[in-house]
Amino acid sequence: MKQANYSSRTADKFVVRLPEGMRERIADVAKQHHRSMNSEIIARIEQSLIQEGALGDEPSLRLDSPELSLHERELLQRFRQLAHRQQNALVSLIAHDTSLANDDE
Repeated sequence: MKQANYSSRTADKFVVRLPEGMRERIADVAKQHHRSMNSEIIARIEQSLIQEGALGDEPSLRLDSPELSLHERELLQRFRQLAHRQQNALVSLIAHDTSLANDDE
């Protein structure tokens, strides 16, 4: 997911009317992911758009793609639920482990 770089002063603002109880559910999930409610909502929208292939700058690999195994689907779904900085840290860790494994050969 692409990290949005914007200021709250310059960002587009859009008022959304939430069904009863949804604000509390979003707040709970955001807290679990260590994000603000705004960041949680943005991450969820981005995830949805990526899955539909609607963001042109991201490869569109769908969770229901027949080329994915069950384990790959689960990993992809969990990866997409991570905050952007957590995704970057995980990718760095995997890349680091891969380079160490290649050094051992």
